[in-house]
Amino acid sequence: MTGFGAAEGKVAGGRLRIEIRTVNHRYFNSQFKLPFDLATLDGELRERLRVLLARGHVAVLARWIEPPPATGDVTVDVERARAVLGALRRLKKSLRLKGDPDLAFVARLPDVMAVSSDGVSVTWPDVEPIVARAAADVRAMREREGRALVADLGARLAALEAGAKAIEARAPERLTSELARLRKNVATLAAGTTVDPQRLAVEIALLADRVDISEELVRFRTHLTACREALRSDAAVGKQLGFLAQELLRETNTMGSKANDAGITQTVIAMKGELERFREQLENLE
Repeated sequence: MTGFGAAEGKVAGGRLRIEIRTVNHRYFNSQFKLPFDLATLDGELRERLRVLLARGHVAVLARWIEPPPATGDVTVDVERARAVLGALRRLKKSLRLKGDPDLAFVARLPDVMAVSSDGVSVTWPDVEPIVARAAADVRAMREREGRALVADLGARLAALEAGAKAIEARAPERLTSELARLRKNVATLAAGTTVDPQRLAVEIALLADRVDISEELVRFRTHLTACREALRSDAAVGKQLGFLAQELLRETNTMGSKANDAGITQTVIAMKGELERFREQLENLE
């Protein structure tokens, strides 16, 4: 799901800003861009975000708005500076150049002047409150998107339920027409020959069993109920709904294969279209 959050606060005498962006992804996938001082917190940050944001591609950018106070000493290698200066004077003489090297030029040369730093000590408790605030903004944005997705998915489920009702209403008429077709075909094939009524009754019973979709309709409605219950939950339900969508598609395909009826086939095609859109939206749901 899409989300953005940012927060900042004082850390180690400086001011740190953390930005978190999330986009759709089937699993939790993190990417961090952290200052060197925070590199050791990578593992704790990842585990914390995995709890707060169970699904999605999560990109984290942390930067110092105000760097922490520098610590350490400035050292000067006088012998190195003397050697460099002597080399420059010899170069000047050899090339017959004018002017003298100034102090700023010599100081900028490698190994002449250096600042030794003890580094900035940053611990997870220093950073965690900032991460929590940024993640809270992300979750709030994702929840707003989630409510819109739930409404859309609910409308898809309503369309699927309407399709199931249409199939159920059509099923008895379809069964009657199948039985009439069977009797007509038997009469045509018999061509006046007496047909065993008991044998015909057995064939009719077998046909009725083969084309009966009552079990599929019961399971289909059960899956619809499970989907609605999941959408009312506050937990992450994307994977659960993905499984239920597969089961709904399985029952829909079975009803279509048993139907042998143009009206039911058209309804099944429409239901499969709704299921495809339902499954596409699930990619955006945590």
